[in-house]
This record gives sequence, C-alpha cells and structure tokens, in this order.
Amino acid sequence: MYTVHNQTGRRFVITGSNSGTGKEAAKRIAGAGGAVVMAVRTPEKGESARAEILRSYPNADIEVRKVDLSDLASVHTFASDLLAEGTPIDVLVNNAGVMAPPKRFTTTDGFELQFGTNFLGPFALTNLLLPRILESSAPRVATMSSIAANFGKIHFDDLQWTSGYVPMLAYGQSKLADMLLGMRLAELSKQRGWKLLSTIAHPGFTRTNLQTAGANLGRSNPKAEHNRPIIPSQDVEQGTEPLLFAAADPGAQQGAYYGPSRLGGIVGPTKRASLARSSRGTDLPASLWAVAEKLTKTAPPA
Repeated sequence: MYTVHNQTGRRFVITGSNSGTGKEAAKRIAGAGGAVVMAVRTPEKGESARAEILRSYPNADIEVRKVDLSDLASVHTFASDLLAEGTPIDVLVNNAGVMAPPKRFTTTDGFELQFGTNFLGPFALTNLLLPRILESSAPRVATMSSIAANFGKIHFDDLQWTSGYVPMLAYGQSKLADMLLGMRLAELSKQRGWKLLSTIAHPGFTRTNLQTAGANLGRSNPKAEHNRPIIPSQDVEQGTEPLLFAAADPGAQQGAYYGPSRLGGIVGPTKRASLARSSRGTDLPASLWAVAEKLTKTAPPA
C-alpha cells in the first residue's frame, strides 16, 4: 500500500471527505501528520467519518465543515469563513462529486447537477481559496477526474444539458471539465510565476458509494449494488492512491495526471496517466475556464 510522506505542518482542505476516496484521503493524510479540513455537504456524516478516523489516529488534527458544492452561496460562505480565520491552507483536494443521476436535476443556481457539483462548485472554491493557498511555501491543488473523461466532450452549445440529457455523457463532460480545470490551473501557475502545483487524478474503477448514490437520485426503488457492471474493480484503499499521490507526493509534477496502472487504468498501483484525447484542444482549457468564470462570477488572483 502506498505510504503518504510526512505531512506535518501542512493543512489540507478535502471535499467530499465523509465517504469513499475523500474519507480515505483524509484518513491517510491525517495519519501522516497533516491537518485536515473535511469539507462535506452533510456535517453529521462528516462527524461520523471524523470519529472513525480518530479511532485509528487519536491525535489527528481534523475538523468538519459544511460546504454544498451544488450551491455557490454555500461555497462562498465556506471559503469566506476559512479566509476570515487567517489560518494557512497548503493543499486543496477537489474530490467530491455526483455520478449519473437517472434524470436531469439542477443545482441551486440552475446548473445541470453534475456540471454544477463536479466542476463549477470546485472551480469557484478553487478561485476563492487561491489567495490563501498561494501564501503556502508549497501550495497545491489536486483535482479528481475520472476515466469517464475519456468519452467526455464539452458541449459549449448546451453545457447544462437542457435537451437530450444522457446521464453518463453528462458525467463524462463534468469529469473532462475537471481535467481541464487542473490543466488550465497549471498553465496559469506557469504564466503568473506562482509556486502552485496543479495535479489531476482518477481512481479507475474503485468500489465506493459514488456508483449508486447518483444513480438512485429520485428513485422510489433504489438500484441494488449487485446490479453494478461485473468488471474488474478495486477497494477504496488502492483506489485512493492516485489522489494521494497527486495531493501529497513530492514527486508529483505540474499538470500531471495520475491513475491506476493496470487493465487500461481500471485497477492497480499508481502511475502517470495520459490525459484524455478530448482534453488536448489547444484553447480548450482556457475557453472552458473563461466560461466558468462568467457562470460562477469568480476568478483567480491576478
């Protein structure tokens, strides 16, 4: 199992850390001495996860805070509260997400749920926290994408899927957008002379509640877990390792993408992965970033 390097003296904000890869990342980073802010939509679930982590690491520096990435007002409140306290933030881990609701839902702000929660919420949070993150001696933003980005396409003519909604295609767009977020942030860091390291990861096919939580939104009869596709998969301990590498490893590279190394990136130890072919348009990261700035009314520091 991958061992997280000593993180003593570094403070992490990890979204979606009450379950799945987010909780595992919070646990192992806290176990390596890092201070962790568990940024979660449901504080009660966050406190339960925190208690579980403290049973393994009683001296862990870990706290729970509420943020709903599907609500930009909540994102602003969360960020404002953190910034007002004046405490350092060294690393932001954009991990939270929702996957393939069976029908089109919208966020509080009227965005398609997956595009809003998986991309626009983290985009706004990143911009709002960047001034504090950039004060770190080794600032970093790690963003979770997905192998679904491989079939993703940015539908600039209908980003919100107001017509022809297809759950997995909308998910693919949102995770490609996350990849482009990480790529563009790396470009901005180079252009503006920041010390910021922007990295990207994907978990392959990792068994978490992500596959069922989104798929059961709005269903009166939830789909059972045994209805999942029978393909190779891995447990959350292994599946979180690309994110941990992206977020905390001293060997992680600017703009690099990390994922499992076996069976086409589905399972296995972490390696540097190839960016999705659909992400390689010369102006695509900058174009999407510009649109996201307008939609969220947020921008990075000049």
